Amino acid sequence: MLRLGVNIDHVATIRNARGGAHPDPVRAAHAAAEAGADGITAHLREDRRHISDADIDRLSREISLPLNLEMAATDEMLAIALRHTPHAVCIVPEKREERTTEGGLDVAAQHRHIAPFVDQLGAAGCRVSLFIEADPVQIAVAEALGAAVVELHTGAYAEAWLAGDREAVEHHLTRLRRSAEEGQKRGLEIHAGHGLTFDCVKPVAAIPEVAELNIGHFLVGEAIFSGLHAAVKRMRALMDEARREAAA
Repeated sequence: MLRLGVNIDHVATIRNARGGAHPDPVRAAHAAAEAGADGITAHLREDRRHISDADIDRLSREISLPLNLEMAATDEMLAIALRHTPHAVCIVPEKREERTTEGGLDVAAQHRHIAPFVDQLGAAGCRVSLFIEADPVQIAVAEALGAAVVELHTGAYAEAWLAGDREAVEHHLTRLRRSAEEGQKRGLEIHAGHGLTFDCVKPVAAIPEVAELNIGHFLVGEAIFSGLHAAVKRMRALMDEARREAAA
């Protein structure tokens, strides 16, 4: 079954807009679990713009689902990850001035910097994922670095879908399919995520090599109108429907 990881970062964004304790990201994690999520993702940024250190402490202690910690390749974040040893760690690019992650990590250019992080996190028992573009060179370097997982950045695909550019949608979807095939051939587990919505998730979910989708901002936004439980359940249903249709 295709797994769904729910990113709860932007529950914390809403909390931090006013301060205080509400809404609680850990409560959101429990709600996502009840609705059918298979894992919880949280990105602890250098500037702590949403998820906080205290959130990671509580998530590590209080949730039953696997925790996927997204982090930049910095010594500070490495120390935090090694202290908590979450089920998985996804190394992502990070710039202070960006609103959200803008593309995949260039592991080909940064392999010497990233290699010690992959080694230390793997030795500590974390499944190490690299958030990359759908590109065969990036996949080959991820394999060489010893990562267990690559997460393919779906942002360009999602933006093309939103713009109604069918040619670009097919271009990006073809790249995702080919990269998923290549990554699986190299022994990597394939995840995907960024910008996926109810409208555009099914073509990505139908890619047979993809084992997990990580979705957050859209689900938190939908929760304003339908509730988080309903939003997660609908996403879960669309993913399952896509897999059944692809197998038929």
